[in-house]
Amino acid sequence: MSALTLRDADLPLADWLADLAVDALIDEADLTPKPGLVDRRGSGAHHDLHLGLMHASALSLWPCFRQMAEAAQQHGEVGLPLREALGRIGREGEAAMLAITGGVNTHRGAIWALGLLVAALALSPDSLDARAIALRAGRIALIDDPAAPKPDSHGADVCRRYGVRGAREEAQLGFPAALDHGLPQLRRSRAAGAGEQNARLDALLAIMAELSDTCVLWRAGPEGLQATRAGARAVLVAGGAASLAGRRQLRALEARLLELNVSPGGAADLLAACLFLDHAGSL
Repeated sequence: MSALTLRDADLPLADWLADLAVDALIDEADLTPKPGLVDRRGSGAHHDLHLGLMHASALSLWPCFRQMAEAAQQHGEVGLPLREALGRIGREGEAAMLAITGGVNTHRGAIWALGLLVAALALSPDSLDARAIALRAGRIALIDDPAAPKPDSHGADVCRRYGVRGAREEAQLGFPAALDHGLPQLRRSRAAGAGEQNARLDALLAIMAELSDTCVLWRAGPEGLQATRAGARAVLVAGGAASLAGRRQLRALEARLLELNVSPGGAADLLAACLFLDHAGSL
């Protein structure tokens, strides 16, 4: 049964979608043990982040996600007016997030990914197929926003330097890392009896194993990306997070990422997208 079918009939759709998006961010933050990332144990490879800050950041974005859903309902179709509205709301949401975090970028990538997915689902709330939602989000992402500032983020710099696709291109393609790797692994691990937390860890690792994570490349270059991908694959090959051998590989991966000062933040954003899609519908 879809989470949407469980929504209180008195709760507006936009509110419910904002709830789902914030829940996905908090679920991602709480998931433990995540290699190199903030979780319940500590700050991972970060010196300016902690779990309480991640929670506060996620909660600060609730109005942003609600407004994005309302904009999609108002415009009713994929097009430039909706794209411009989402861009404006996203920039306002980022400013509100930075005000809460004291200028620390906690969820910039998640605003982009989850905002598109929230809008895509609000456009067609009866169409709950995860791939259809992601492809609809991709159609929105393909539209240029004339008011958007020139990309000057670490991710944009890494894309130019290494010729990889970043968060923008990942969205434009319909989130393949989440759809083709994260969600299938999440469901395989659940079906194998791994338990929900281990299944989510396996989904994160499946994304890490495939993604050209610009957060990793920014911190540690190709060496860091190779270590991230190879280490994530090693955990899954060993049996995943629910197995003793997999846990040993997971500890080895974390030690290596901390040595390299690597945090796979792009994969974390896509895990949140994966969890949102999983809550909302099914493949």
